[in-house]
Amino acid sequence: MNSRTVWIVVIVAAVIVGAALVCCIALALGLGGYLLITPVTRVSGPEEYVSNGQMIYFTGRNQQGQRIPFDGAPGWLYMHGGSCASCHGPDGRGGAPVMMGTEIPEDIRYSHLTEEEHEEGEEHPPYTDELIKRAITLGLNPAGEPLDPTMPRWQMSDQDLNDLIEFLKTLNGEH
Repeated sequence: MNSRTVWIVVIVAAVIVGAALVCCIALALGLGGYLLITPVTRVSGPEEYVSNGQMIYFTGRNQQGQRIPFDGAPGWLYMHGGSCASCHGPDGRGGAPVMMGTEIPEDIRYSHLTEEEHEEGEEHPPYTDELIKRAITLGLNPAGEPLDPTMPRWQMSDQDLNDLIEFLKTLNGEH
């Protein structure tokens, strides 16, 4: 073997060992299912949806059966579909890493979004209904700063947006 071939073999081996190490660490931390194995695209919701907002939250479709279009978001969302619950969880609390996400999804329960006090590092005013609509459709926080690029910019009708916000008001950690 010449020295160039040896270096290529060393580099390939280092990449494989590095990837294996990342997998081991993620599995040890209990994150394998979120980060490395499969995206969270299907979250089981209720067997029957009691509102249009609840259906949108769990399925990404409205009661007319229309898929809610979006821009941005991870590629898997385009391929496999998804909804608010896919990233923020069935109870809206967020907190679990999402495949190809750069930040951990936030708690989007209405009571959390609209409270005056925020967690450390959150430097913005509380959300209002209009600011929640802006976050959902334009991906901006209350201070007008962009949300993480993995947050889809949903293209919803006003009625679907209002219905979704009404459903967010019912989230209290249970569904």
